[in-house]
Amino acid sequence: MASGDDTAMLLDRQDLADLLSRYAAAIDQKDLEAMRALFDDEVVAVGFGRETLRGLDAWIDFVGRQVARFHLTQHMLGPQLAEIEGDTANTRTDLQATHWMNEPAGEVFTLWGSYVTRMKRTAAGWRIVRHELDVRGTQSTGA
Repeated sequence: MASGDDTAMLLDRQDLADLLSRYAAAIDQKDLEAMRALFDDEVVAVGFGRETLRGLDAWIDFVGRQVARFHLTQHMLGPQLAEIEGDTANTRTDLQATHWMNEPAGEVFTLWGSYVTRMKRTAAGWRIVRHELDVRGTQSTGA
């Protein structure tokens, strides 16, 4: 029988996995307002472009410009590794992201990698405070 601490840890793990699943869904649906609700105002994003992005507005602006380039996307997440310490958590979530490009029409860009993410518990639930994309490989194919 699980103790209260074990139950709380399992609920936290599920909440962390759900947070990244909501992130992937928001990207695929191009729903920037849903995405905004998942991040801390002072979020730091690393590995998504040439520069580190600091702050929620900079991050959402960047994502908005990127998703506009794609006809559609699908972000598939693997099981998440999570280390939880009190009100903070560090996670690693493997992903495969497929992007159908607007230009050139018909091109498909696939990325394999991991999200390395730091989260904190807030009154509104877990929020992402640092989000890093660790790219393992990419492939582009024509129409």
